[in-house]
Order: sequence, then C-alpha cells, then structure tokens
Amino acid sequence: MADEKFRNSALSPAERAEDLLGRLTLREKVGQVNQRLYGFRSYVRAGDAVELAEDFKREAERWGGLGVLYGLYRADPWADKDFETGLTGRAAVRAYNLAQRYVVEHSRFGIPMLLSEECPHGHQALDGYLLPVNLAMGAAWNPALVESAFGVVGRQLKEMGVDLALISMLDVLRDPRWGRSEECYGEDPYLCAKNAEAAVRGCVSGGVEALSKHFCAQGETTGGVNASAARIGERELREIHLPPMAAAARAGAKGVMAAYNEIDGVPCHANAWLLQDVLRGEMGFDGIVMADGCAIDRLGVLTDGDAAANGAYALSAGVDVSLWDDGFTHLEEAVERGLVAEAVLDRAVRRVLEMKFARGLFEHPYLEEKPLTPFTAAEYPQSLELARQSAVLLKNDGILPLDAKARHRVAVIGPNADVIYQQLGDYTPPQRAGTGVTVLAGLRAALQNSAVRFAAGCTVCGGETAGIAEAARLAAESDLVVLVLGGSSSRFAGEAAFDTNGAAIAGAGLQMDCGEGVDTSDLALPGAQAALAEAVFAAGKPVVTVIISGRPHAVQAVAEKSSALLWAFYPGPWGGQAVAEVLTGAAEPSGCLPVSIPRATGQLPVYYNARASYDPMRYRDLPNAPLYPFGFGLHYAAPAVENVCCGGTISAAALRAGETLSVRCTARNTGDRPAWATVQLYIEGLSGSVVRRVKELKAFEKVCLAPGKAREIELRLGLEALGVWNRRMQFDAEPGAVRLWLEESGRPVWSTTVQVTEN
Repeated sequence: MADEKFRNSALSPAERAEDLLGRLTLREKVGQVNQRLYGFRSYVRAGDAVELAEDFKREAERWGGLGVLYGLYRADPWADKDFETGLTGRAAVRAYNLAQRYVVEHSRFGIPMLLSEECPHGHQALDGYLLPVNLAMGAAWNPALVESAFGVVGRQLKEMGVDLALISMLDVLRDPRWGRSEECYGEDPYLCAKNAEAAVRGCVSGGVEALSKHFCAQGETTGGVNASAARIGERELREIHLPPMAAAARAGAKGVMAAYNEIDGVPCHANAWLLQDVLRGEMGFDGIVMADGCAIDRLGVLTDGDAAANGAYALSAGVDVSLWDDGFTHLEEAVERGLVAEAVLDRAVRRVLEMKFARGLFEHPYLEEKPLTPFTAAEYPQSLELARQSAVLLKNDGILPLDAKARHRVAVIGPNADVIYQQLGDYTPPQRAGTGVTVLAGLRAALQNSAVRFAAGCTVCGGETAGIAEAARLAAESDLVVLVLGGSSSRFAGEAAFDTNGAAIAGAGLQMDCGEGVDTSDLALPGAQAALAEAVFAAGKPVVTVIISGRPHAVQAVAEKSSALLWAFYPGPWGGQAVAEVLTGAAEPSGCLPVSIPRATGQLPVYYNARASYDPMRYRDLPNAPLYPFGFGLHYAAPAVENVCCGGTISAAALRAGETLSVRCTARNTGDRPAWATVQLYIEGLSGSVVRRVKELKAFEKVCLAPGKAREIELRLGLEALGVWNRRMQFDAEPGAVRLWLEESGRPVWSTTVQVTEN
C-alpha cells in the first residue's frame, strides 16, 4: 500500500521501524521480542526431507509472526542433533527458507524473523568452522589473527542466513575453578578487550552482527560457581569487567547478552543502571540486549515467581529480547496490569524492527538453495594458525625441539592424546569421521622415522587405574615419553545430562571437568591422572608433558618432574597437528599465558593485577608467586629487545586533550631460526587518590622475526591507559609517578618512571 512507509527501502531503518511499529497490535509487539523456541526443535528431518515442527507453527501463529529464532542449526548432545537428524548442506538452506516463509506468511505485514546462532569459538553447527577456545585465542596474543579467524566464521554464518552470532567475549577470568573459564580470553581486561574488539570486527566483516556475551562480571564468581554473585564494588566492575564491552561497542557490536549473575544484589537482567546508564548512556551502545537462556524466569527471586512481573522487570531494566523463558510471553498481561508501560515495550520492538530493516530481510528474506561452501582447514588455515600460536611453552630443559628425523622409540601416553573432542571445548558440534588431528596422529605424522606407540593409561575424569600399568611399561620400553594430560569439556563422552538452558549437570557418569555447569573445587588434574603421571615418571625416561585443558590446573609436581611442559588450552580440531609442529620445531612456540597458573588451589586468587593495598600473601607452606605468571612463554629462539626510548613526562591536561606517551623499542632476532617476540608494556601507579594495582597491562605487540632481522615497535599510552577511576568515580588523569616496564613474553627487559604532571 502506498501509505505503508515501512515498505519503502529508500527510507532509513529507523523511519521504517517507526512506521511499522505504529501498525502492530500489543500481541504482535510481544511476538517481536520473544525468542521462546529452541530452534533445533523447530524442524524434523528425514533423509533429505525437512518439515517444520508443530510447535514452531503454533508459535508463529500465536504471535502473528516471530521476532527471533535461536539455534536452528545448533547441533550437540543437548540439542540431540547429529549428521542423521541435524541440518547440513541443502537441507540447512531448505529448513531456513521453510521457517522464514512460514513466519512471513503468518505475519499481517510480512515481517521476517531474525536468526541467532551460538558461536563462542566458531559456529556450533554441523560442518561449522571451529576455532580454538577463547582462552587459547588469548594465549596467542594476536588480535589480528583472531579478527581474521572470526571473519571466516562470519562468512559461514552469513551464507546460512544467520543475523546474530552469539559470541563469548566479555567474561574476564578471575577464578579458574569456574567451568566456563575456557570462554574467557584471559584474566586481564586489556587483553580481553583487544580480542573482543577483534572478534566483533571479524564477524561484521563476514556479514553478520556480533552479539557479545555475557554482560557483566560473570567471571567474578563466588567460589568459582557458575552464575553466582559477583561480590565486587563499582570500581572493580569498571576497571576489570567493563572494558571488554566498551571495546565491543566501539567495534560495532549490535547485540549483547545479559549475564546470569547478580552484582551487589541486583541481577544483571534487572539492572537498569548497568543495561541503560552504563551500556547505552556511557558506552553508546545502540543495539539489542538479549536475555540469557531462561534467565528472565530466574527473576522470580525478586517477584515471588510472578511470570508477568519477571518479564516486566527485565523489559523495564533494558532487556529487549528473551531466550526460552516464560516471562516475556506474559508481557501482554504485564502491560494490562500496569507492571510496565506499552511505551517501554515499544522501545524494545523498535530495536528489533530496526535490525530487521538494516539486515535487508524485508527485501531478501530467503536464501538461494545452492551447495554451501566447505570451510576446510586447507583453504581457511586460521584455526590451525591460532592453535600454533596459542601453544605456550612453559619449561624446556633442552629436550625440545624434538629431532623429527631421528629414530626413537616414543611413547605417547595420556587420556588427551587421541580423542579429538577433548581438544574442542564446550559448545561443540558433532564432527565428521576423520575431521581434525589428535596429538597422537600429529606426532606420528611428524616423527615418521620413530616408532610411536600409544597408551591412554586412564580416562580424563574416571578413577580407573587399570591402564596405568600398561602405560608405565610402555614408558619404560621407550626412549622418550610425550605425556598428554589435562581436562575435557566434551559432551560426547560418558552420560551427560543437561539443564533447561543447556548447561551440563554434574553426575557420576559425566566425563567433563570443565564447561558450562561444570565447576570444580580443586584445580588438581582430575581422575587418576596424577597417579598415571607418577607411574610414567618412575620409568626414568625423559618426559615431555602436554596439558590440554579449558582452565589452569595446579600441576607443580608434574612440572618439576617433566623435561618440558607445553600448555595448549583446547586448541581446536587441528590442535594435535599444531602441538606436534611446536614440539618438533616445525612451528616456533610463541604463545604466552593469558592467565596465571597457580601452584595450588588454596593459593587463589592468583591473578597478576591485584591491588597494592596490602603486602603480598605469605603462606607458611607455599610461595606467593604463581607457578607460571601471566604473560609468560618460552621460545626456541629468544629475541632481543633493545634501544628503548620513552619521554619522561606528560601532563594530565595533555592526556585529556588526546595526547599520548610513546614507548619505542627494537625487537631483534640474533638467532638462526625464526623468532616470535611478544612485547608487553605494563604500568604501576605509584601515587594517587585510590589504591592502584601492582601491575597492569596497557599495550602489547607480537611480531615474527626472520633470522638476523629486526622490527621497530611503538607502544602508546593515552588517557585510557594512564587514567584512573578516582574517588568520585570519574575517569580522569591524575598527577603522580607511574612506573613503566617492558617484558618480552613475561621476561622484564626495561623499566623507567615517568611523571604525570597537572599542566
């Protein structure tokens, strides 16, 4: 119709959304902010045939359309989708078009739906392009590579009609007992922020919108327990937990997911100060706020279980779109009872509609039915390269790199040596047979002149010790042992049960020691792995230990007895190849720790950037320092950092005006093999109105140097780096002394003290 401005593609998304909003009934509006359905249950597949489920049809008919559909392509044991029952190739495209057409045809105005998909470390779909987990990406210290990798993921999502990629990027790891440690880029806000920014830019470059999660402070757990309270004040929140979201917003994130936890007694889904004043007011975020799964219903702790009040609470606080909950389905009732004004609902609906118009869905709601691009490792090597660069060498007594041409008897031992799913982390889809490379397969390919034999010895989590004797015998008969230990977030082993939000439920049959819902009170290696390690060490042969895990473990005894120690946070499908390349020198070890490795669980918290308000903790039975510190990583060829120069002063007024303090240096490779240098710039404020932290990362750059080559590096410190949240909770520069120092992969190479003057 001529007067329907929303159909005019020449108008802005905002103008079109405003016109359409005025035409919707209250029920239709509620439908636009609901994401109740589990998308993977919205269809039934039989061979190449795909049909829509009746629940999907009823939902579209109930609301006169559909706002957002979650996880149409999701595949994992919780979704109960595999290559027989899930969506691949043309069937995936067909399912999307069936669902979208049904929604459009059952909307009075032909309003299409948005599609959201899980993408914490790649697309959680059959044949989804997978990356190493976030903690591994943090260990790579290479945001440019992270951006490139998420660009590949974005291209795949775009091809499949996805609008919103749900990416874990906002959680800062403060307690490694937390099962979702693997979803964090590390324990430092600056490192996390740089990678969050990279992930957003990568996805957007691929053609999808990034929805960043979780907001906020979910990594600040109580006792490492998932979704527990963040017992922190506003300054800790602003210094540690808000920077990744600010970076994501600057990079163009158009979505954010509220976190399960509460901060100082206020659940994030009911926190108007957080979701409106801070997120939209201070950070300038203008996208959609989505609830986490079933989280709105958890607001019953504030409403005595009143579903309509739950929905009103979240909507009023600033949540725009639900996820699987019952609360938002009662928003009609909430408006009619006066619990929330219809104008508040309009605010959320307007944002949803604007995104639909901006995405071009009204003009192009359907996908072309054609074969999907196979995103293979050969054509898209970013996942493998991230695995290479994220491997962290923590100890080397000279045994590495292994001579790939030598003839040795090599024993590969351990539960993580030959199970591909134990390299992948949580939120992982089923893999086709033959996909990926385990450590065992990687070493057999790399050590073709050696006799490589294998024994698992034990499982990751079970207490069975029957296989340890065989492993010890194999070690004794070998010249060298590669011992592959660690954890697992695999949902594909054991007897996993799941909560309504998809989190694993701990039980006797669970073979996970990490992942959502799998927290632990002890950071020791799980199961019988300690006993396996002792038996292997007792054989008296050189042992190269590889830890594959989703969190730090307390491995002091293992580290002391190993000739070399390499840490690989779940390195993805091609992680075994990467580990083998690093062990043999085909790839240089270049990773640095994104998180501190404690000596024991009782040492926590052990993060490096504590406040200087008290002398370091001194235990009677334990050194204060971590086993391995944040930022640390060894190389085969150590580069030199030289010719450092830095100005001695800068004024607070200059910082406020946008000027910066420059630190320049030269990274030089004096060796005969390629070398990586990760130059890290830290500060310590020596005075001020509030207690400063003992150490804060403020800039870094990672470079690869050919033999004999050098690279000039410049790191700049502006107001964002040198400012503080003062006593008035204002971010500003303060006069005073600041110590600066450079480290190369965790080893100090230079320091100075500069003055921030008033004028």
